[in-house]
Amino acid sequence: MKLTDNVLRSFRVAKKIQTINCFDFSSNGETIISSSDDDSLVLYDCQEGKPKRTLYSKKYGVDLIRYTHAANTVVYSFNKIDDTIRYLSLHDNKYIRYFPGHNKRVTALSMSPVDDTFISGSLDKTMGPAVSARCGLMHLQGKPVCSFDPEGLIFAAGVNSEMVKLYDLRSFDKGPFATFKLQYDRTCEWTGLKFSNDGKLILVSTNGGALRLLDAFKGAVMHSFGGYNNSKAVTLEASFTPDSVYYDC
Repeated sequence: MKLTDNVLRSFRVAKKIQTINCFDFSSNGETIISSSDDDSLVLYDCQEGKPKRTLYSKKYGVDLIRYTHAANTVVYSFNKIDDTIRYLSLHDNKYIRYFPGHNKRVTALSMSPVDDTFISGSLDKTMGPAVSARCGLMHLQGKPVCSFDPEGLIFAAGVNSEMVKLYDLRSFDKGPFATFKLQYDRTCEWTGLKFSNDGKLILVSTNGGALRLLDAFKGAVMHSFGGYNNSKAVTLEASFTPDSVYYDC
């Protein structure tokens, strides 16, 4: 669903008041939820183009946020007291479950496309999946970024801004089944990974002046998209079009 002008206008107004940390569409495309540095979670109606409800997480703060497959529940990370991920009911603003394990700020949060499994990564160099409880955390060699493939069976981890590791969700504790090492770029850090909808490509986002497009099966760099003036090291956010032919940034 394309963002309406009213929704975009609402985001611009909100941005003048506080920094929006993250936002996500519900699976039915009817609503957007955003998290901001004023500890608010704002629910937007995509049809009306207006904010419809605001919740607050004053004690813990709110950073990364993702809808589950239900339009009235989310998982999100904190930026104040601790680094536990909370599962929240938007209906009554109550926590359903807690997912402890990380000891430093959560830097990656990805929801499975097929169920309510999610994976998270942290500055403490740990990463792992969770469903009804934390399934286990892997200790990696550096800060991870992560993402599920379109079928929800494989997830990718970008480590130390130079390696992509592919894991089978059913046996992730046995280690990656494929590892691709890329040329290290000292001028930037990786900030995100995204699979194309056909599962053939991986888009690597950075806080530098370029993005990389990888072959998901071979790990080869197919394209580097540069030319961005990013002297302030702002995270470049990018995604694929539904047909996996184009990307936007």
